Amino acid sequence: MGAQTDTRSRIQEVAIRLFTEQGYEATSLREIAEALGVTKAALYYHFRTKEDIVASLIEDRVKELDELIAWANGHPRTPETRGELIRRYSAHMTRGRHHEVMQFMDRNKTALQGHAKVDLMRERMGELMQALCGPDDPLPVRLRRSMALFAMHAAWFFIRDESSTEEERIAAGLQVALELADGTGS
Repeated sequence: MGAQTDTRSRIQEVAIRLFTEQGYEATSLREIAEALGVTKAALYYHFRTKEDIVASLIEDRVKELDELIAWANGHPRTPETRGELIRRYSAHMTRGRHHEVMQFMDRNKTALQGHAKVDLMRERMGELMQALCGPDDPLPVRLRRSMALFAMHAAWFFIRDESSTEEERIAAGLQVALELADGTGS
């Protein structure tokens, strides 16, 4: 089973790189197979279509979000829980393929429009945002806490400061997210 998991993971890794570099629509299964050094038949054993590859990437991400949401829903909505949820989300963003999947989705918005799995991921992000809020939180508080998640994404996608390291951007995104989650604002 380990070899199959490794092959599946390698296919995902190469596919997401090609989809991001060349575009989803411009990348063929043949190109993915060639980049992997396998036959198309070997690729078909794991994934029949490009859409199957995308679905697997998003399903992996949704599974991680489901775990975070379940954890959050099992704890009281306190500042400590919010802080821990944000730290856990940051940790999820910095391991695995989260960053690559988000970059791929950002660069292929048109091709992915209406994709059921993408819609499922959006739903889970909404549930995660709700987990940061209490039922009686006023709109500005809910908005600020929701923005905490996007602050971490901004550190990856919008801060392109050559003088900062990846670790510094991650730390800055986490710091701003924690401040937004429980700041009082004005």
